[in-house]
Amino acid sequence: MKFIRYKTKTNEEKYGILEETNLIREITNTPFDDFDTTGVTHLVDDVAILSPVTPSKIICVGLNYLSHIKEMGLAIPKSPMLFMKPITTLTDPNKPIIYPKIGQKVEYEAELTIVIGKPTRHVSESDALDYVLGYTCGNDVSERVFQMQEMKSGAMLIGKGFDSFCPLGPVIETELDPNNVSVKARLNGKEKQNGNTSDLLFSASKLIAYISEAMTLMPGDVILTGTPSGVGPITPGDEIEIEIPEIGILKNIVTNEQ
Repeated sequence: MKFIRYKTKTNEEKYGILEETNLIREITNTPFDDFDTTGVTHLVDDVAILSPVTPSKIICVGLNYLSHIKEMGLAIPKSPMLFMKPITTLTDPNKPIIYPKIGQKVEYEAELTIVIGKPTRHVSESDALDYVLGYTCGNDVSERVFQMQEMKSGAMLIGKGFDSFCPLGPVIETELDPNNVSVKARLNGKEKQNGNTSDLLFSASKLIAYISEAMTLMPGDVILTGTPSGVGPITPGDEIEIEIPEIGILKNIVTNEQ
């Protein structure tokens, strides 16, 4: 099932179920609660697609694809390399990624993103996926000059935290095996990344179990699971697409900060 969050022509924010015919069946509540269909329908082209969640936490994982670790020439981490993005990084599908005035080298990162479905604390790896509502596409946009400077002192915030640096969407797919999906990125129509989550160092279930030992993950919280090899720069005017075939395509244009 595909859940979609959207804004109607009357500026109402709603959730619905997206059918293969691009018809949205509006639901009475959110996917995180008991719901029913209302009988109201919309066509995708008649609404504005929003990021599928408004999380309390955006948690990201660095160096989690073996191919990417090899590409970067770095040592394999012994535990997940975690960092967080501010909520102000959240960006809707089809909305611009803002290239910062002080930006020098901004890059895309295609990522499978976990959407937590219910409060999650102290869960085992074997039970972890029971706490997942579904999965969406994410783009962990990064300013590398700031990131590299920060990492020298053991920090990672500004380089990952500029406004608009976390596009998510377009839907939450509930029927997906996170251990075997392809993750792709296209820049101006040209494929740049094409990996598979079978290459992950720490699986979705391992990440959830590890993180939940420290903090409660709440419904709608997201975990960006890392990026495969092939990351590269974006510049104003570029169109970047993140695709996970079972989920769809997350598309954004890069624009200059005004």
